Amino acid sequence: MKLLTSREFNRDVSVAKRAALQEPVLITDRGQPTHVLLSIGEYRRLTGEGESILELLAMPETIAIDAADLATDGAWDHRENLG
Repeated sequence: MKLLTSREFNRDVSVAKRAALQEPVLITDRGQPTHVLLSIGEYRRLTGEGESILELLAMPETIAIDAADLATDGAWDHRENLG
């Protein structure tokens, strides 16, 4: 677990966020642990919370399309000879 003082955290939040993608980050104040920063994936794993339907709908899903499947009858080929 990475350890950051509250001063270090305040100075460069992006460092803490990047570190939290790898492991939980323990933030201390005057030498005492006060907070833990987790990635959203780790938080959801620990709480058993899944993604909401809104989050799933907002995420574009990558779909592989084979061009050969689209143009099997020439209907999608803009170069088709019409005359």
